[in-house]
Parts: sequence; C-alpha cells; structure tokens
Amino acid sequence: MGELSLTTFDWVPEQPRGFVRDLRVRWALEEAGLPYRVDSVPFADRSPEHFSHQPFGQVPWLRDGALSIFESGAILLHLAERSESLMPRDPPGRSRTIEWLFAALNSVEMASLPWALVRFSGDTTPSPGRAQLDAFLDIRLRHMETVLSERDWLTHRFGVADILMVDVLRLVDRFEGLAHHPACRAYLARGTERPAFAKPLADQMAHFALADERRTHRL
Repeated sequence: MGELSLTTFDWVPEQPRGFVRDLRVRWALEEAGLPYRVDSVPFADRSPEHFSHQPFGQVPWLRDGALSIFESGAILLHLAERSESLMPRDPPGRSRTIEWLFAALNSVEMASLPWALVRFSGDTTPSPGRAQLDAFLDIRLRHMETVLSERDWLTHRFGVADILMVDVLRLVDRFEGLAHHPACRAYLARGTERPAFAKPLADQMAHFALADERRTHRL
C-alpha cells in the first residue's frame, strides 16, 4: 500500500460545511492512526481529471498509492480492510460490520438524505411528497431506535460502520429529526464525543474557512 491522499473540494457554500463527506473518511483515518494528506479540487470548475476519479463530479476520493477509490462507503471499507481498529478480522465480526456499513447507506441515508435536502432548501410548504419523506424517515429511525436501545455500537465494538451511521444521523439531527428518538440521539452523542471525530471536523471547517480568506483576497 502507498501514501494515502484524500481529495475534497477547495471550497463549498456555508450550508454543507461540517457535512461534506470527506469528513467520514478523515474520521476513519484518524481512528485508524493512518497518516494522510488532504488535496483539493475546484468546486466551481470540475475538470476532466476530476471526473476521471469521481465520475459524478463529487467528492471525496482516496488515492492509496496507484489506487484511486471513489464513494465514501467504498473508501471506508477499503480503510477498514487496512486497520483492525475499524473492522475485526474474524469472519462473524467482519460480516456484521459490512452489513451495517451497507445498512447505513442503503436503509438509513437513502431515507434521510432526500428529507434533509428539502430542509436545506428552506421550503416549509406542506405537501403529500413531504409527508411521504417524513414517514419514510420515521420508519427507518424507529427501527434504528430499537437497535440502539439495546447496544452502544452497531457491532460488539466501535468500528467503521458506526463512523458512517453516526455521520448519516448527524444530518438528521441538524434539523431536529432525532427529537423523538432518544436512543439514536444518545448514540450520536457517543460517536461525536470521540476525540478522533473532533479533529477532522475542525480540520474540515478550517479548510473551508481558509478558502473563504483566499476568495476574499482575490476579489
């Protein structure tokens, strides 16, 4: 394996800061104690080189030597294969971790992201579509509430699946979506109180704050 290089945007607007998905990768790298550097690509002008690494023009992607990996879930699984602190090596523990990693993406984030995007838009107009999004997310959160009322972490110990699930739930909590789900909110607090979470969050916010300064000087 080679040097690890994480690529994110050089700048983003205020609203998504603290929630850009390079954060979940930074967090995993910090938990695993893996050295890495952060590179950036323009937010406003996405080049063919950008699309060669991320075919949808998004971030993040990770370079591991000659290997380039896009999609945060795939990156997290790759890092988990490198570090036992992120995923156990025994087959049952590995299997449980992988299924919860996919559950965070396919069962919870699939419901939470459309719901959150409506709230980001500022549109508060009641509609049948919004009611369906609310109901879909509530079903998923009620199932998570049952799971998290019985355990501290998704598997027998904290791991990469928790990094992803906590990050998914953070966006829900930003809009008070966990108000009636105390076990989910307690789980979120356990995750975000970890020292390895605080540093990448601060680093991401500082990265975009520095970009603001550079943009100001160019004006």
